[in-house]
Amino acid sequence: MNRLTVERGSATIELVILAPAFGLVIALLVMGGRLALADQAMDGAAAEAARSVSLQRGQDTEAATNAARTYLDEEGLRCEGIDVQVDAEAKGTDPGAPGEITTTVSCDVPLADLALPGIGGSRTMTATAASPIDTFRER
Repeated sequence: MNRLTVERGSATIELVILAPAFGLVIALLVMGGRLALADQAMDGAAAEAARSVSLQRGQDTEAATNAARTYLDEEGLRCEGIDVQVDAEAKGTDPGAPGEITTTVSCDVPLADLALPGIGGSRTMTATAASPIDTFRER
């Protein structure tokens, strides 16, 4: 037998074996990229939420939630649920005392639309940010 006839079809078998593995690697890269962008968007949403509360009088959690939701919508991040926690104890201090507002934003990022085998549901992303309060502003 000729050596070329013995190896006939081996390239096809290699392609059949390697194509799904290559597709899975590409899908995992897409998922990793999506989670990295979601993490970056969450950092920005937490910063926007903290800034919105630090500029207002009072301890308005609704303003923080609206700011975070608006920011995430502008970034195109689809969340199944957004939870915003505000630590605004510094607003109770006297004018002239330094302080900062801290917010923690949590969002459930859906992964089911990636169509990866065994991966579905959602992943909870969380970010925390702080914004200083104007030291000499009336609180």
